[in-house]
Amino acid sequence: MSDSVLYDRRGPAAWITLNRPDKRNAINNDLLAGISAGLDRAEAEGARVVVLTGAGDRAFCAGGDLQPGGGFNFDFAQPQTAYGSLLRRAVACPLPIIAAVNGHCLAGGMGFLAMADLAVTVDDAKFGLPEVKIGLFPFQVLALLKSLMAPRVLREMCLTGAMYDAGFAKAEGLVNRVVPRAEFLATVEGLVAQLAATSPTATRRGKYALRALDSMGFDAAIAFAESQLGLTTLTGDAREGLASFNEKRPTAFRGD
Repeated sequence: MSDSVLYDRRGPAAWITLNRPDKRNAINNDLLAGISAGLDRAEAEGARVVVLTGAGDRAFCAGGDLQPGGGFNFDFAQPQTAYGSLLRRAVACPLPIIAAVNGHCLAGGMGFLAMADLAVTVDDAKFGLPEVKIGLFPFQVLALLKSLMAPRVLREMCLTGAMYDAGFAKAEGLVNRVVPRAEFLATVEGLVAQLAATSPTATRRGKYALRALDSMGFDAAIAFAESQLGLTTLTGDAREGLASFNEKRPTAFRGD
């Protein structure tokens, strides 16, 4: 881990905090490496949920660090960027990820929002893709946002670079909950508790299936889903879940 990212275990959740509040948690290579290391650690420690948030109350993440030597250092000898590799890593993570949006979420920060499975935001946060205003475009972020938003709404965001409020983010499916700042932590913790009470095996296999289904037409998707359902019934968690239901007792999932 680096100083740019903090890692904290709180019960079943691993909290990964972007820790550059003086830079509005802007993205540089250290921050990207810290998030990736945090995901590795959460999996290794057996966490049930990952919460990704930002330090301070001004910004969740304001995007790439635009200062010289900041976040735009590309090695063109490599076919993949550090930012793109983190998005790949997060999408492949078997743990549910909650984006706890504690402030403005802009540019590359929108990619962090989109790579999460669920999102909670404070009601005074702003959202936007302002890259076009500085001669850039949110190319990598689009790889995830295109499956979350209506195409014309996404085009408007990209082409105008405008800022939008939390109500817009909720209406367009970018976040699950919009809450006052005083209720923010309790809302995130409540969502953590809900996720932690479910089957680790079902979550792991389900996230794998959700990702695979994205690229399939109906015929391939329903055939794949049929096979996945059959395989999942053979897992220890499925057997335990069915047994506890029929025996009217609390479920004791083991993740096998």
